[in-house]
Amino acid sequence: MAYKMLDGNGAVVEAIKMAKVKVVSAYPITPQSTIAEKLSELVALGELKAEYVRVESEHTALTVATTAQLTGVRAATATASQGLALMHEVMGMTSGIRIPLVMPVVNRGLAAPWTLWAEHGDAMAERDSGWMQFYCQNVQEVFDIMLMAYKVAENENVLTPAMVCLDGFFLSHSMQKIDVPDEKLVDEFIGPYEAKNLYLDPKDPMFVCNLTGSDEFTEMRYQQKTAMDNAFEVIRKVQREFEEKFGRKLSIVEGYKTEDAEVVLVALGSMCGTAKYVVNKLRNQGKKVGLAKIVVFRPFPAKQLKRILSGKKVVGVFDRSAGLGSQGGPVWNETCSAMKKVNCDIRHYIGGLGGRDVSTDTIEKIFNELLEIKEGKRERHTEWIDVKENAMNIRQVEKRC
Repeated sequence: MAYKMLDGNGAVVEAIKMAKVKVVSAYPITPQSTIAEKLSELVALGELKAEYVRVESEHTALTVATTAQLTGVRAATATASQGLALMHEVMGMTSGIRIPLVMPVVNRGLAAPWTLWAEHGDAMAERDSGWMQFYCQNVQEVFDIMLMAYKVAENENVLTPAMVCLDGFFLSHSMQKIDVPDEKLVDEFIGPYEAKNLYLDPKDPMFVCNLTGSDEFTEMRYQQKTAMDNAFEVIRKVQREFEEKFGRKLSIVEGYKTEDAEVVLVALGSMCGTAKYVVNKLRNQGKKVGLAKIVVFRPFPAKQLKRILSGKKVVGVFDRSAGLGSQGGPVWNETCSAMKKVNCDIRHYIGGLGGRDVSTDTIEKIFNELLEIKEGKRERHTEWIDVKENAMNIRQVEKRC
């Protein structure tokens, strides 16, 4: 193994290169653009022997990647924010015809207001489109999860596409030292691509994504549901194999100092690194706090999370997406559903929107509120944890006569 300095986008490119994709359909969008750029350089230099297709939109980018993979090769594309939204029509096609495409999504908020910076609302808007979703804490995880995602998605009992989500700029443009294994070891781990459910043969024509009547539609959806259920065991198996081969351990849900914790915060993405730092800081002050870090959001790991939160009377959930119109964010809703038969006070927090930094002070404020709630010192919590006091005055339009 060798160490390299890579940002998150560079780690994505390294993983795609090692997976030996044969078709790249590329359309740049900030903060994903350097993935498309670096892949074009590798193809031009002959370091990645693939067909590079410059498409006119993200809608076409996913269409090309999906149909290319139907020919029996691995394909690659990547996107963010409005680009992922433009892919929406194709997302269901890719998952519905069971194409195990792995697509990095560099998380960025959806307009409006317009933003270039990190938020999970783009991927959360696609959470029920039939794709698995993995969330990364750091650049090493970006690389590792990309490799694991290929092996999980392509398993014959799963055959489901996967998003590997990394926070825009916080990870995509953050240079970190990561361990990159020898390519032969990666070849042994992933193996060559095999199309296990579909094929294109002009001598034996077939319909793909054809109009389906009500007598079969439900059953096809049920097959997708079953694949999602199967994914848990496959993910666990792949994670064990990865640890044995490369020495790094990942869990579907990681409990960080949760065993004796009085309160636990549930979160995902790059903010988990900050949360772990704060957990250590507060532990040194004698405060028993812990973190439940969700790595796999789709399928949602209800059983795994419930085991970690079992016995905790007060839990906080931090969403980096607004969940507009709901009682809380998407992660909070899923956590409440997982804990519905458990006597547990689950509080929701919204923050880090539009690239606002999730600081140590923000996380510490959450933990202190949760501890006060547990001790009966307060009833209400600060739902929008980092909103400014003058929120309703920003960009206010005066009526003109």
